[in-house]
This record gives sequence, C-alpha cells and structure tokens, in this order.
Amino acid sequence: MREVVIVAAVRTAIGRSKGALKNVRADDLAADVLQEVVQRAGIDKGQVEDVIFGCVTQTAEQGANIARTALLMAGFPETVPGVTIDRQCGSSQQAMHFAAQAILAGDMEIVIAGGVESMSRVPMFSNMMDAHKGNRLQENYTIIHQGLSAEKMAQQWQLSQKQLNAYAYDSHRRALAAIEAGHFKQEIMPVTVTQEDGSVALFAEDEGPRAETTVDILNGLKTVFQEDGVITAGNASQMSDGASAVVVMSLDKAQELGIRPLAKIVTRVVVGSDPTLMLTGPIEATRRALERSGLTIEDIDTYEVNEAFAPVPLAWLHEIGADPAKLNPDGGAIALGHPLGATGTKLLTTMLYRMERENLRFGLLAICEGMGMANATIIEKL
Repeated sequence: MREVVIVAAVRTAIGRSKGALKNVRADDLAADVLQEVVQRAGIDKGQVEDVIFGCVTQTAEQGANIARTALLMAGFPETVPGVTIDRQCGSSQQAMHFAAQAILAGDMEIVIAGGVESMSRVPMFSNMMDAHKGNRLQENYTIIHQGLSAEKMAQQWQLSQKQLNAYAYDSHRRALAAIEAGHFKQEIMPVTVTQEDGSVALFAEDEGPRAETTVDILNGLKTVFQEDGVITAGNASQMSDGASAVVVMSLDKAQELGIRPLAKIVTRVVVGSDPTLMLTGPIEATRRALERSGLTIEDIDTYEVNEAFAPVPLAWLHEIGADPAKLNPDGGAIALGHPLGATGTKLLTTMLYRMERENLRFGLLAICEGMGMANATIIEKL
C-alpha cells in the first residue's frame, strides 16, 4: 500500500496587515516559498508534477491562478502545472490533502502544496465586489458574519469575555516565548522587503505578537460584532500577509531519492458543519480523524487548532477532552496572524518543526472554514 510523506516545509514570517509585507505582491511571496521548499527538499523543480496552492481572495494580484503564475516566476519549467483552490481558511491544508490523494491514487509521485494571502494588498471579500448571498441560500440558512458565529459559539459554550481574553493573552505569551527561544527560525525563510524610505531589509520574524498586551488591556477592548457580545479585536485572529509550502511525495519516491521524510500523512478529513455557527467543524473533523486512524486524543502529542476566534479552540478543547498544554504551544492566529490561504500549511510547518525538535510522534491539525466546513489532518513523525 502506498504511503505519503512530507519531506520539506517552509513559511515566511507573518506580517500584520499593512505591515512589513504590505509592499510585497502575493505572487512574489508564493514564488519565494516555492523556490525555497524545493531547495529544502533537495529536488529539481522539473521533478514536481503539480503545484496546488490555497488562496481565498482570488482577485487582482491574487487572481488568474496564482499557483501557476507563481511557479513560473519561481523558475519552474513550463511543463509543471499549477492550480489554485479555495476551501476558505483551510485552503492550503486542503491543497495538501489533494496532493496526498493524487499520490495515493498513483497519478503522481511529487507534489507541492501550499498557500498565500496578502490581506494588505487584496482585502478580504474584495472578490465579492457588490454581490450578496443568493436568495435560495438565505431561504435555507441564516447566513451571518463569522464574528457573529463566534458570538453564538461563545453563548452556546458559555464562554465569558474574560475567559476568551485570558486565552488570547496566553496565545501572545506563548508566541513571544517561542520567538525568544528561536523555535521559528528554521521554518521561516527571510523575505526581502523595500521599506518606506527606499531601503531594503530582510523580514524574518513574525510581527503579530504584542509584548505590551495584558489581560487588563484585552478586557478593556470594545466588542466588534455585537454590542453586548464578547468578541473583540483582541480575541480574534489578526488579518495578515504570508505564504507557506510543503513538498509531498510517495514514501517509495523519497526512499529512491535518498530523502529523509519529516512525517507521514496518516489521516485526511474534511467535513461540513452548521453554516450559521460556521466555526464548529474542527470538533467533528477531529472525531472522524481519530476514528479513521484508530487513535485517541491521548495518543496525539501536539495539536494545532486555528485560532480564528478564541471560542473555536476553547469549544474544541471542551468537546474533545484534549490537553490544553498540547494545544498551540507556540501561540496561534490570535497572536501570530491568519493569512487566510496560507494558514493551513503554515500551521503544519510549525507543527512539523516542533515534532522534530521535541521528538513527538503524532500531530493533529484542524481548521474551521467559512460557510461551515473543516479539515483535519493527522501526521506521524518518522
């Protein structure tokens, strides 16, 4: 039976919206990580059989199949195809699933999966222009903003603003500790940026975490989506810029090329969930992934659950009965940012390097997605 492994992973540092990466085009970011990840894998660009990239707001500089344009910019042979997909916040995680499935089917041996998003240069929802949700959809479902979905989650799981803010503070604290310890240095590739004064600098450290943040500051922030609600800018993910990529191949091909895999992809799951609550999908996706793999949550050594809003990981912890110490130990999107199309393989990259650093066996990644979906992946360190 064929097995699929990840042999290389890389990401850019994550820039705040309108921050360090605001002058860098998304296709340049994507081309940069594509060049870097093949170098880390030790393969030739011509050996890659497909490039699958996630990108949510596919318009303007991110339109016209950015996967294909970026790989051409990165110097890949014109014979290498590329495709861009939108599974909302889990787009690059889904890209990796599609890559694994192509390899398991025997159609391909080496695929790059990844994602990119410049929320500075291509604002979220700009691809929708002035369009509204169709009447037939709204007749069947109550379609609301994700922020209101987060409010509904907080109500359902009886999560107070103080609980959410305490979690958000911990996200910043963990992220700052990880940066201080140098945990992200190997996984990040520096990006050359032109600054306002025309000088050139290397951007190589996530700029989202705020050392000045305190629980009191977070408790003092106004709610954003509901006047009497609990969701603020401080306990929601940051809008961000960044890119990430992984090289996926069959285990047989890795052995043939003499490449040591970082991890094996054990289980891939995607589910639909309530499109009104919208953000609860990681709970069911995790349950299915554990069931299919024959594992329990106690078998998993580390997990990344995307911090779209603080109620998401907190509700997940409650329902799964997971160990809070194993969840997002290097911080999450509340502190580090959430470049939509890039987040899946960005989180996977961080988890892979943590598993290597700490010699952990099993890791789980779960991400909630717009309109009520979620992906979950279980990987095993080899």
